[in-house]
Amino acid sequence: MEQPVILDVDDLCVAYGKVEALHHVSLKVRAGEIVTVIGPNGAGKTTLLSSIMGLLPRSSGSVSFLGSISQEIEVERMVAMGMTLVPEKRELFGEMSVEDNLLLGAFMRRRLGHRDEAETMVEVYRIFPRLLERREQYAGTLSGGERQMLAVGRALMAKPRLLMLDEPSLGLAPLIVREIFHVLGNLRKAGVAILLVEQNARAALRLADRGYVLETGEVALSGPSEQLQDNPKVIESYLGFGGKR
Repeated sequence: MEQPVILDVDDLCVAYGKVEALHHVSLKVRAGEIVTVIGPNGAGKTTLLSSIMGLLPRSSGSVSFLGSISQEIEVERMVAMGMTLVPEKRELFGEMSVEDNLLLGAFMRRRLGHRDEAETMVEVYRIFPRLLERREQYAGTLSGGERQMLAVGRALMAKPRLLMLDEPSLGLAPLIVREIFHVLGNLRKAGVAILLVEQNARAALRLADRGYVLETGEVALSGPSEQLQDNPKVIESYLGFGGKR
């Protein structure tokens, strides 16, 4: 039995002035599913996430989250409903401690009357023990891998139904990338839906249930990850000669 659709993007178009960055993009993410979007630089992957989150206005098309379609998407409303975004630049507060950065992630839940940030933080520290060790350190003093852990941990403080990540492996050592992706796999088991934008196509397709290939603002290919890994065009363009292996 298929899980319910958490996110339904239909015929989405986004333009910067007169230049259209996304052309009629449609995708779905179901509960407890990891969906990845791969593609070259400049394909519109970050624009897609920003538009879904409400950070960029759309020209046309619709975004439905948890069955609710809104014509004008507001970031605060999406966060309140259970959508979070870990941006490519992580956007941490470098002069605040790890713990204070995490607490900021729970701001909207507290504003809505929830008082469970202490329990959620224990869970985040269980997922990322290194953050517990560094909890009093300034975020600006962390390594790249620790910053990514903190960015994901801060997003988890909001108890998301949908977690969106923009290039989480960027600039990280392979060992740290494996650790982050292992966490994402465990989150899927816990029922969190994940939309993953990633340039490391091989790692992303191994992890994801389904994938979309975005090229020049359009969906060029989509399907189950195993099918995309075997697709000659994907192998040639994104996986290299070792793709089949």
